[in-house]
Amino acid sequence: MKCKRFFLFLTGALSLLSACNEFTDNAAVLLTDRPEFALYAEQFNVSQSKYKVEVIYKDNVAENFYNTKEALDIIVGRWLKSASTLKYWQSLDFLFRKNPELKESFYPSLLALGRFDNRQYLVPVSFNLPIIIFSENNDSLISNPFTIGLEEIKTLGKNFNEEKNNVYTRMGFSPSWNNNFLFEMAVIFNVSFRENDPLDWNEDALLEAIQYIRDWIEEANGGIKAEDEFFFKYFFDPPPKLAIANRILFAYMDSGAFFTMSNETRTNLDFRMLSGGGMIPVSEDAVYYGLSKKGNSKKAAQEFTVWFFSEETQMLLLEKSREKHLSDTIFGIANGFSAMHTVNENVFPLYYPMLLGHMPPADLLAAPNILPKNWIDIKERVIIPYLHDACRGANEMPLKQRLDDWLRINNSSFNGGRQLVP
Repeated sequence: MKCKRFFLFLTGALSLLSACNEFTDNAAVLLTDRPEFALYAEQFNVSQSKYKVEVIYKDNVAENFYNTKEALDIIVGRWLKSASTLKYWQSLDFLFRKNPELKESFYPSLLALGRFDNRQYLVPVSFNLPIIIFSENNDSLISNPFTIGLEEIKTLGKNFNEEKNNVYTRMGFSPSWNNNFLFEMAVIFNVSFRENDPLDWNEDALLEAIQYIRDWIEEANGGIKAEDEFFFKYFFDPPPKLAIANRILFAYMDSGAFFTMSNETRTNLDFRMLSGGGMIPVSEDAVYYGLSKKGNSKKAAQEFTVWFFSEETQMLLLEKSREKHLSDTIFGIANGFSAMHTVNENVFPLYYPMLLGHMPPADLLAAPNILPKNWIDIKERVIIPYLHDACRGANEMPLKQRLDDWLRINNSSFNGGRQLVP
């Protein structure tokens, strides 16, 4: 019902905004893969009478934007960051000229990712972080109020284990339980997946990460067979419920999933941000914001940009999301933490009290690399299956061969990471 209610609202909001077509210079068109921007545009439209923003929703913003002949003004979505596409963007430096102090409100590493040739072409909107959850009764076991590292998870998990008749009845944690956790481990080990016709990475770091995972499974939990037996016996319940019941010590999820859980479940849990190498990896699907050079309504687009990137506006948007119950299914700003650390520190705890005293210092966040626009397919169909198999010793085919085979089978050719043949 929550999702249905949200999309009914979205449909109504988009219909309302479509009425803006009578405008020309004063009406900007916003293309996004974040449907809650319908609400954000609606709030902007009612806040003043001179400019309007119309919202168009598409699943794959990058491909739709780069391939369209339509005049679009504002683009908000994932996978927009690419050095090969600078020609599409106009500079956003005006945002900081109007308010020089605003730049200090952003997470430096995220802002830097949208900067090329000393000019700001893309500005971060939101992001998610990897979360390790556990029963609030086990909070005293954790050494740091903000983060938890791999070695601590491994050690505490091993100490938590219990066996009866050589069968585990409790198991602290295993990397094999969640494929996305395996990917986060690769990031922490600095495998550094990055755009390069279409993809490059640090092979030595990848092999080191895989060996670490295999050693963890063997040394802490007695091997993959023992882990599988435990998983198939107990994981008919979701991991948060298993953690509350003390069947497992830790579970992994991203921040968006955690903060849209029911309040009843979440209040029995605590969390830490997953860290490694002195940093917390930001999810690679962070949302970015840009203005198209081909837009017809530059003034309206600039006015919306200045309005949106302010602490006061984002507090208003969080409040409106709560009023309309969108916060039941959508976390924070554009389903993530705000890219403005001042908003996360000053405003988010008012709406998410569990964040009070839990937000890590801004300099701990490590931005993702620039990735190819078909990254989601490569990740889901090549990298994740490879990590899953490799940690279990099930398939020794190198990742490069898997990627090459997948590209060949899918008849894909690339130019600077841009897919030309679907």
